[in-house]
Amino acid sequence: MMETYRPIEVLAGRGIRVLDQTALPHSERYLELRTVADLCEAIQRLQVRGAPLLGLCGIAGMAVAASEDASDSGLQIAAERISATRPTAVDLGAGVRRALAAALTTATDGRSERLWTLANEVTVAQRAVDEALAAHGAPLLQGAGAVLTHCNTGALATGGRGTALAVIDEAWRAGHIDRVFATETRPLLQGARLTTCELQKLGIPCTLLPDSAVASLLESGAAGAVVTGADRIAMNGDTANKIGTYGIALAAREHGVPFFIAAPTTTIDPGAGDRRAIPIEFRASEEVGGYGETRWSPEGTEAYNPAFDVTPARFISAIVTELGVAKPPFDVSLRGLLESG
Repeated sequence: MMETYRPIEVLAGRGIRVLDQTALPHSERYLELRTVADLCEAIQRLQVRGAPLLGLCGIAGMAVAASEDASDSGLQIAAERISATRPTAVDLGAGVRRALAAALTTATDGRSERLWTLANEVTVAQRAVDEALAAHGAPLLQGAGAVLTHCNTGALATGGRGTALAVIDEAWRAGHIDRVFATETRPLLQGARLTTCELQKLGIPCTLLPDSAVASLLESGAAGAVVTGADRIAMNGDTANKIGTYGIALAAREHGVPFFIAAPTTTIDPGAGDRRAIPIEFRASEEVGGYGETRWSPEGTEAYNPAFDVTPARFISAIVTELGVAKPPFDVSLRGLLESG
């Protein structure tokens, strides 16, 4: 596969190097994160984002923490701090917990080295996970013609090949689809800024549309399928993803268009029975009233700005993972996938 971006590099013993995704598409700027505070700020500012990539950052962040203070209490404090930066994305907290568990079963003076090794291992493993996910998902798009996607789910979101965008790329290479429709993904424009860049690098024809045009597009028959990523999947199939996904699923159901989720099994939360157990992150009003230095609403304007919504399982046709494809009833199929892994 043609490489689009490499958003993370583990600098063992020194920190991590990440691509500042807020600078795209205008420049490729890299940040070296050498402290837990640096990492937390980069995650909160969305300079690094995407559920699987945040999982890698959680592990690498704990390696940074062990380099600062490898004591039990020091690592516990760092784990809580990193996990709290993005509460909806389950991969982040899972990565932190995995690293913490590994550290606490290692002698104090060996914890830093153990976690740097783990961070490198998981970064390499993510690429294999993405390849398997793409192979399982591509056949679902056969005959779709064009596919609609939302937010960003390529290499920028995983550090490997991607989730939904990897499925799309595999389907394109197999001749299953001929075009991708990508939403802007308001208010921070991850679709317009990031997905379009990745699709251009992959050589896949792409059409950008406002989020508000999705229902019209699906009613027109221009897209034969929808595929998005996920930030947390409950055991009944309820799925949290970037705000706007629920509305897309509603429109897809109304117009008979299949709606697929693509995510690694690490995004499935065994502790969440349904949507009621998924926390939703709310972000600052300023994000809605402008972008960067450009403002288009009066100062002090209040905004309703959830970063995610939850799509009910009944609107989802299938959930693609690296272990296979889960179909309704998801409470049975998802548990089966997790047990098979």
